[in-house]
Amino acid sequence: MKKIVTLAFTGLLTVFAVACSSSDVATSNGNTATTVATTTTTNTNSAAPLKSGTSEDVPANVRAVFPEAQSITKQHKDLTPEQIALIEKETKTKVTDTDHHSYLAFSTNGGARKQIGAATVIEADGKQMIVVYESRNGLPTIKEVRADGVAQTFLDQFKGKGHDDKFQIGQDLKAQGVGQATATAVSDAVRRDSVTMQTLYGSAHAH
Repeated sequence: MKKIVTLAFTGLLTVFAVACSSSDVATSNGNTATTVATTTTTNTNSAAPLKSGTSEDVPANVRAVFPEAQSITKQHKDLTPEQIALIEKETKTKVTDTDHHSYLAFSTNGGARKQIGAATVIEADGKQMIVVYESRNGLPTIKEVRADGVAQTFLDQFKGKGHDDKFQIGQDLKAQGVGQATATAVSDAVRRDSVTMQTLYGSAHAH
């Protein structure tokens, strides 16, 4: 795979350091980040997003994957034509939305504000999925995938995978508990998102 030189995933904490004191913050590339305060006592079964006086709210299913977070920042990134071409080449899929959203979770436990993860919301085969990421050596790596109506045994196979993995059904993934069409659609969507996260946030590395 072609070497990808992008903003380091672990450097996101610096980029959003000013987000603590403002609900809408202009980032270094002109995109907008929205910070939403959360609490650990939120009822994650409620469909209504937590209101905090901001222009955009974090969905309840995203808050549910970060119960320990004191704040979650919604980040907007516009994909450039060059980035789209790279993602489509790497994944052999089509990028249909050039406005990529991710949610960055922060904790202040112990007195220091630190990023504890990131998540994205994607759709495939009519199903909405939450992809949760952690940073491993500066590379966005899938921690878990959640989706209603999709067998967890299938989704668990994505744990620990990153943009270098192919996510191919019948090879490194098996259609466990889901139909072949759904399995292919989900794996394509998760791989495309993983490569997008690497393109936008991952550190440079050699293959």
